[in-house]
Amino acid sequence: MSTSSRGTRAPAVETRQLIKTYGEVTALNGMDITVEPGTVFGLLGPNGAGKSTTVKILTTLARPDSGSATVAGHDVLSHPDRVRRAIGVVAQNSGADPVATGRENLQLQGRLYGLARADLGRRVAELLDRFRLADAADRPVKGYSGGMRRRLDVALGLVHRPEVLFLDEPTTGLDPETRATMWDEIGRLAGEDGMTVLLTTHYLEEADRLAERIAIVDRGRIVVAGTPDSLKGELRGDAVHVELRGAVGEAGRTLLKGALGGLPGVHEVLVDGRRVSVRADEGAAAMPALLAALAHAGVGVATATVARPSLDDVYLRYAGRRYSEAEAASAEDRVLAGTGGAR
Repeated sequence: MSTSSRGTRAPAVETRQLIKTYGEVTALNGMDITVEPGTVFGLLGPNGAGKSTTVKILTTLARPDSGSATVAGHDVLSHPDRVRRAIGVVAQNSGADPVATGRENLQLQGRLYGLARADLGRRVAELLDRFRLADAADRPVKGYSGGMRRRLDVALGLVHRPEVLFLDEPTTGLDPETRATMWDEIGRLAGEDGMTVLLTTHYLEEADRLAERIAIVDRGRIVVAGTPDSLKGELRGDAVHVELRGAVGEAGRTLLKGALGGLPGVHEVLVDGRRVSVRADEGAAAMPALLAALAHAGVGVATATVARPSLDDVYLRYAGRRYSEAEAASAEDRVLAGTGGAR
Protein backbone atom coordinates (compact mmCIF):
# COMPACT_ATOMS: atom_id res chain seq x y z
CA MET A 1 0.00 0.00 0.00
CA SER A 2 1.44 3.37 -0.95
CA THR A 3 2.06 6.14 1.54
CA SER A 4 -0.26 8.49 -0.38
CA SER A 5 -3.20 6.07 -0.30
CA ARG A 6 -2.71 5.54 3.42
CA GLY A 7 -2.79 9.25 4.01
CA THR A 8 -6.32 9.57 2.58
CA ARG A 9 -7.79 7.04 5.02
CA ALA A 10 -8.78 7.48 8.64
CA PRO A 11 -6.42 5.96 11.23
CA ALA A 12 -7.01 2.29 11.96
CA VAL A 13 -6.33 2.96 15.65
CA GLU A 14 -6.25 6.28 17.42
CA THR A 15 -6.09 7.24 21.09
CA ARG A 16 -6.15 10.66 22.67
CA GLN A 17 -4.98 11.33 26.23
CA LEU A 18 -5.89 7.94 27.65
CA ILE A 19 -5.60 7.81 31.42
CA LYS A 20 -6.08 4.67 33.49
CA THR A 21 -5.34 4.09 37.14
CA TYR A 22 -5.54 1.01 39.35
CA GLY A 23 -5.80 2.26 42.90
CA GLU A 24 -2.72 4.42 43.42
CA VAL A 25 -0.94 3.01 40.35
CA THR A 26 -1.13 5.08 37.17
CA ALA A 27 -1.03 2.61 34.29
CA LEU A 28 -1.63 5.15 31.51
CA ASN A 29 -0.77 8.80 31.81
CA GLY A 30 -2.03 10.52 28.67
CA MET A 31 -1.47 7.85 25.99
CA ASP A 32 -1.58 9.21 22.43
CA ILE A 33 -1.08 6.88 19.45
CA THR A 34 -2.07 6.91 15.79
CA VAL A 35 -1.85 3.77 13.65
CA GLU A 36 -2.19 4.04 9.87
CA PRO A 37 -4.15 1.32 8.02
CA GLY A 38 -2.19 -1.59 6.62
CA THR A 39 0.88 -1.14 8.80
CA VAL A 40 2.60 -2.94 11.66
CA PHE A 41 2.75 -0.54 14.59
CA GLY A 42 4.86 -1.45 17.59
CA LEU A 43 4.29 -0.39 21.18
CA LEU A 44 7.74 -0.94 22.66
CA GLY A 45 8.44 -0.77 26.35
CA PRO A 46 9.44 -2.77 29.40
CA ASN A 47 6.97 -4.89 31.32
CA GLY A 48 4.91 -2.53 33.43
CA ALA A 49 5.06 0.38 30.96
CA GLY A 50 1.32 0.27 30.16
CA LYS A 51 1.29 -1.60 26.84
CA SER A 52 -1.15 -4.33 27.82
CA THR A 53 -3.44 -1.84 29.56
CA THR A 54 -3.61 0.08 26.29
CA VAL A 55 -4.53 -3.10 24.40
CA LYS A 56 -7.22 -3.96 26.96
CA ILE A 57 -8.86 -0.57 26.40
CA LEU A 58 -8.60 -0.79 22.61
CA THR A 59 -10.12 -4.28 22.62
CA THR A 60 -12.98 -3.19 24.96
CA LEU A 61 -11.78 -5.33 27.88
CA ALA A 62 -11.20 -2.24 30.07
CA ARG A 63 -12.49 1.32 30.24
CA PRO A 64 -10.22 4.35 30.51
CA ASP A 65 -10.73 6.81 33.33
CA SER A 66 -10.57 9.57 30.72
CA GLY A 67 -9.56 10.13 27.12
CA SER A 68 -10.87 8.62 23.89
CA ALA A 69 -10.01 5.79 21.50
CA THR A 70 -11.25 4.55 18.14
CA VAL A 71 -10.51 1.25 16.36
CA ALA A 72 -11.45 0.72 12.69
CA GLY A 73 -13.38 3.97 12.92
CA HIS A 74 -15.50 2.88 15.91
CA ASP A 75 -15.40 4.49 19.33
CA VAL A 76 -14.44 1.85 21.92
CA LEU A 77 -16.84 3.27 24.50
CA SER A 78 -19.83 4.16 22.31
CA HIS A 79 -19.71 1.14 19.98
CA PRO A 80 -17.81 -1.72 21.66
CA ASP A 81 -19.74 -4.39 19.70
CA ARG A 82 -18.62 -2.88 16.38
CA VAL A 83 -15.04 -2.80 17.61
CA ARG A 84 -15.16 -6.48 18.59
CA ARG A 85 -16.44 -7.46 15.15
CA ALA A 86 -13.59 -5.57 13.48
CA ILE A 87 -10.66 -6.90 15.50
CA GLY A 88 -8.69 -10.03 16.18
CA VAL A 89 -6.84 -10.45 19.45
CA VAL A 90 -3.89 -12.63 20.37
CA ALA A 91 -3.39 -12.22 24.11
CA GLN A 92 -0.27 -13.07 26.11
CA ASN A 93 -1.90 -16.24 27.41
CA SER A 94 -3.30 -18.77 24.94
CA GLY A 95 -7.06 -18.76 24.53
CA ALA A 96 -7.21 -22.17 22.85
CA ASP A 97 -9.10 -25.04 24.48
CA PRO A 98 -6.35 -27.56 25.33
CA VAL A 99 -8.73 -30.54 25.20
CA ALA A 100 -10.13 -29.70 21.76
CA THR A 101 -8.13 -30.22 18.57
CA GLY A 102 -6.63 -27.38 16.59
CA ARG A 103 -9.32 -27.78 13.93
CA GLU A 104 -12.10 -27.74 16.52
CA ASN A 105 -10.73 -24.56 18.09
CA LEU A 106 -10.71 -22.80 14.72
CA GLN A 107 -14.19 -24.05 13.84
CA LEU A 108 -15.61 -22.83 17.15
CA GLN A 109 -14.02 -19.41 16.65
CA GLY A 110 -15.57 -19.16 13.19
CA ARG A 111 -19.02 -20.15 14.42
CA LEU A 112 -18.84 -17.51 17.13
CA TYR A 113 -18.33 -14.93 14.39
CA GLY A 114 -21.17 -16.33 12.30
CA LEU A 115 -19.19 -17.74 9.37
CA ALA A 116 -21.22 -19.96 7.04
CA ARG A 117 -20.35 -23.66 7.20
CA ALA A 118 -18.85 -23.86 3.69
CA ASP A 119 -16.83 -20.67 4.13
CA LEU A 120 -15.68 -21.77 7.55
CA GLY A 121 -14.41 -25.12 6.28
CA ARG A 122 -12.32 -23.41 3.60
CA ARG A 123 -11.03 -20.79 6.01
CA VAL A 124 -9.99 -23.37 8.64
CA ALA A 125 -8.15 -25.45 6.03
CA GLU A 126 -6.41 -22.33 4.73
CA LEU A 127 -5.23 -21.28 8.17
CA LEU A 128 -4.08 -24.75 9.17
CA ASP A 129 -1.97 -24.90 6.04
CA ARG A 130 -0.67 -21.34 6.37
CA PHE A 131 0.50 -21.85 9.95
CA ARG A 132 1.91 -25.32 9.29
CA LEU A 133 -0.60 -27.04 11.57
CA ALA A 134 -2.32 -29.29 9.05
CA ASP A 135 -0.51 -32.44 10.21
CA ALA A 136 -1.53 -31.75 13.83
CA ALA A 137 -5.02 -30.41 13.06
CA ASP A 138 -6.88 -33.33 14.63
CA ARG A 139 -4.69 -33.71 17.71
CA PRO A 140 -5.66 -32.16 21.08
CA VAL A 141 -3.97 -28.82 21.62
CA LYS A 142 -2.58 -29.95 24.98
CA GLY A 143 -0.07 -32.03 23.01
CA TYR A 144 1.16 -29.08 20.94
CA SER A 145 4.58 -27.51 21.46
CA GLY A 146 4.80 -23.90 22.62
CA GLY A 147 5.48 -22.69 19.09
CA MET A 148 2.54 -24.66 17.67
CA ARG A 149 0.20 -23.24 20.29
CA ARG A 150 1.33 -19.71 19.50
CA ARG A 151 0.78 -20.23 15.78
CA LEU A 152 -2.69 -21.56 16.56
CA ASP A 153 -3.38 -18.48 18.70
CA VAL A 154 -2.57 -16.20 15.75
CA ALA A 155 -4.70 -18.35 13.42
CA LEU A 156 -7.61 -18.03 15.86
CA GLY A 157 -7.31 -14.26 15.73
CA LEU A 158 -7.51 -14.33 11.92
CA VAL A 159 -10.47 -16.67 11.34
CA HIS A 160 -12.96 -13.87 10.64
CA ARG A 161 -10.50 -11.73 8.62
CA PRO A 162 -10.34 -8.79 11.05
CA GLU A 163 -9.46 -5.25 9.99
CA VAL A 164 -7.10 -4.82 12.93
CA LEU A 165 -5.11 -7.55 14.69
CA PHE A 166 -3.77 -7.00 18.20
CA LEU A 167 -0.72 -9.06 19.13
CA ASP A 168 0.14 -8.68 22.80
CA GLU A 169 3.70 -9.93 23.39
CA PRO A 170 3.23 -12.65 20.74
CA THR A 171 6.67 -14.27 21.01
CA THR A 172 7.31 -14.21 24.75
CA GLY A 173 8.68 -17.55 25.91
CA LEU A 174 9.43 -18.87 22.42
CA ASP A 175 12.84 -20.19 21.46
CA PRO A 176 14.86 -18.08 18.96
CA GLU A 177 14.08 -20.29 15.95
CA THR A 178 10.34 -20.32 16.62
CA ARG A 179 10.40 -16.58 17.32
CA ALA A 180 12.04 -15.92 13.93
CA THR A 181 9.39 -18.04 12.20
CA MET A 182 6.65 -16.07 13.94
CA TRP A 183 8.28 -12.81 12.85
CA ASP A 184 8.12 -13.91 9.23
CA GLU A 185 4.41 -14.65 9.53
CA ILE A 186 3.62 -11.35 11.28
CA GLY A 187 5.49 -9.48 8.56
CA ARG A 188 3.33 -11.13 5.89
CA LEU A 189 0.08 -10.07 7.57
CA ALA A 190 0.61 -6.42 6.69
CA GLY A 191 2.82 -6.90 3.65
CA GLU A 192 0.68 -9.43 1.77
CA ASP A 193 -2.72 -9.26 3.48
CA GLY A 194 -2.84 -5.47 3.98
CA MET A 195 -3.91 -5.97 7.58
CA THR A 196 -3.28 -3.45 10.34
CA VAL A 197 -1.29 -5.00 13.17
CA LEU A 198 -0.73 -3.42 16.57
CA LEU A 199 2.10 -5.27 18.25
CA THR A 200 3.19 -4.87 21.85
CA THR A 201 6.64 -6.12 22.72
CA HIS A 202 9.50 -5.70 25.15
CA TYR A 203 11.99 -7.12 22.65
CA LEU A 204 14.03 -4.33 21.03
CA GLU A 205 15.00 -6.54 18.08
CA GLU A 206 11.40 -7.55 17.47
CA ALA A 207 10.20 -3.96 17.23
CA ASP A 208 13.15 -2.98 15.03
CA ARG A 209 12.53 -5.84 12.60
CA LEU A 210 8.72 -5.89 12.38
CA ALA A 211 7.30 -2.42 12.97
CA GLU A 212 7.06 0.27 10.31
CA ARG A 213 6.48 2.75 13.12
CA ILE A 214 7.04 2.38 16.84
CA ALA A 215 6.04 4.27 19.94
CA ILE A 216 8.31 3.87 22.93
CA VAL A 217 6.30 3.62 26.13
CA ASP A 218 7.68 4.45 29.55
CA ARG A 219 5.64 4.79 32.75
CA GLY A 220 2.31 4.91 30.93
CA ARG A 221 3.18 7.57 28.35
CA ILE A 222 4.72 7.82 24.90
CA VAL A 223 8.21 9.31 25.15
CA VAL A 224 8.92 9.25 21.40
CA ALA A 225 7.41 7.83 18.20
CA GLY A 226 8.57 7.34 14.62
CA THR A 227 10.09 4.78 12.30
CA PRO A 228 12.92 2.73 13.82
CA ASP A 229 15.38 4.08 11.25
CA SER A 230 14.40 7.72 11.76
CA LEU A 231 14.62 7.44 15.55
CA LYS A 232 18.07 5.85 15.34
CA GLY A 233 19.08 8.37 12.68
CA GLU A 234 18.36 11.28 15.02
CA LEU A 235 21.24 10.13 17.22
CA ARG A 236 24.40 11.65 15.77
CA GLY A 237 27.51 9.54 15.41
CA ASP A 238 28.26 6.43 17.41
CA ALA A 239 27.23 5.11 20.80
CA VAL A 240 30.13 4.57 23.19
CA HIS A 241 29.35 2.55 26.31
CA VAL A 242 31.87 2.24 29.13
CA GLU A 243 31.54 -0.03 32.16
CA LEU A 244 33.51 1.33 35.12
CA ARG A 245 35.25 -0.80 37.72
CA GLY A 246 33.28 0.90 40.46
CA ALA A 247 30.21 3.12 40.80
CA VAL A 248 30.58 6.87 41.12
CA GLY A 249 28.53 9.17 43.31
CA GLU A 250 26.85 12.47 42.52
CA ALA A 251 30.11 14.44 42.67
CA GLY A 252 31.82 11.88 40.45
CA ARG A 253 28.99 12.02 37.91
CA THR A 254 29.27 15.79 37.67
CA LEU A 255 33.04 15.59 37.30
CA LEU A 256 32.90 12.94 34.57
CA LYS A 257 30.15 14.67 32.61
CA GLY A 258 32.19 17.86 32.57
CA ALA A 259 35.42 16.11 31.63
CA LEU A 260 33.95 13.98 28.87
CA GLY A 261 31.53 16.55 27.53
CA GLY A 262 34.41 18.93 26.83
CA LEU A 263 36.16 16.52 24.45
CA PRO A 264 35.99 17.30 20.71
CA GLY A 265 33.13 15.51 18.93
CA VAL A 266 31.63 14.18 22.18
CA HIS A 267 28.10 15.00 23.34
CA GLU A 268 25.13 13.60 25.28
CA VAL A 269 27.12 12.21 28.20
CA LEU A 270 25.15 10.09 30.68
CA VAL A 271 26.72 8.68 33.85
CA ASP A 272 24.68 6.23 35.90
CA GLY A 273 26.37 4.19 38.60
CA ARG A 274 29.07 2.13 36.91
CA ARG A 275 27.90 2.92 33.37
CA VAL A 276 28.93 5.80 31.15
CA SER A 277 27.18 6.35 27.81
CA VAL A 278 28.41 8.90 25.31
CA ARG A 279 27.42 10.07 21.83
CA ALA A 280 30.51 10.67 19.67
CA ASP A 281 30.82 11.81 16.05
CA GLU A 282 33.49 9.17 15.46
CA GLY A 283 33.33 6.61 18.24
CA ALA A 284 36.50 4.70 17.44
CA ALA A 285 38.54 7.89 17.00
CA ALA A 286 37.18 9.38 20.23
CA MET A 287 37.84 6.27 22.33
CA PRO A 288 41.51 7.01 23.23
CA ALA A 289 40.64 10.51 24.44
CA LEU A 290 37.67 9.19 26.41
CA LEU A 291 39.75 6.52 28.13
CA ALA A 292 42.50 9.04 28.87
CA ALA A 293 39.98 11.45 30.41
CA LEU A 294 38.56 8.69 32.59
CA ALA A 295 42.07 7.65 33.70
CA HIS A 296 42.93 11.28 34.48
CA ALA A 297 39.81 11.45 36.64
CA GLY A 298 41.03 8.40 38.55
CA VAL A 299 38.26 6.12 37.28
CA GLY A 300 39.04 2.52 36.31
CA VAL A 301 37.48 1.08 33.17
CA ALA A 302 36.30 -2.53 32.96
CA THR A 303 34.98 -2.60 29.38
CA ALA A 304 34.37 -0.17 26.53
CA THR A 305 32.38 -0.68 23.33
CA VAL A 306 31.50 1.34 20.22
CA ALA A 307 28.39 0.68 18.13
CA ARG A 308 25.99 2.31 15.73
CA PRO A 309 22.85 3.72 17.37
CA SER A 310 20.23 1.16 18.39
CA LEU A 311 16.72 1.35 19.82
CA ASP A 312 18.34 0.85 23.22
CA ASP A 313 20.19 4.14 22.66
CA VAL A 314 16.94 5.79 21.56
CA TYR A 315 15.26 4.61 24.76
CA LEU A 316 18.21 5.84 26.81
CA ARG A 317 18.02 9.28 25.25
CA TYR A 318 14.29 9.83 25.64
CA ALA A 319 13.50 7.87 28.81
CA GLY A 320 16.74 8.81 30.61
CA ARG A 321 17.59 5.22 31.56
CA ARG A 322 18.73 2.05 29.86
CA TYR A 323 16.13 -0.37 28.63
CA SER A 324 17.52 -3.20 30.75
CA GLU A 325 17.35 -0.98 33.83
CA ALA A 326 13.70 -0.15 33.10
CA GLU A 327 12.93 -3.87 32.76
CA ALA A 328 14.65 -4.61 36.06
CA ALA A 329 12.87 -1.73 37.81
CA SER A 330 9.44 -2.84 36.59
CA ALA A 331 10.11 -6.40 37.76
CA GLU A 332 11.10 -5.11 41.20
CA ASP A 333 8.00 -2.91 41.37
CA ARG A 334 5.75 -5.90 40.65
CA VAL A 335 7.43 -7.97 43.34
CA LEU A 336 7.11 -5.20 45.92
CA ALA A 337 3.49 -4.61 44.96
CA GLY A 338 2.70 -8.30 45.09
CA THR A 339 0.68 -8.04 41.87
CA GLY A 340 1.09 -8.29 38.13
CA GLY A 341 1.11 -4.52 37.95
CA ALA A 342 0.22 -2.45 34.91
CA ARG A 343 1.69 -3.93 31.81
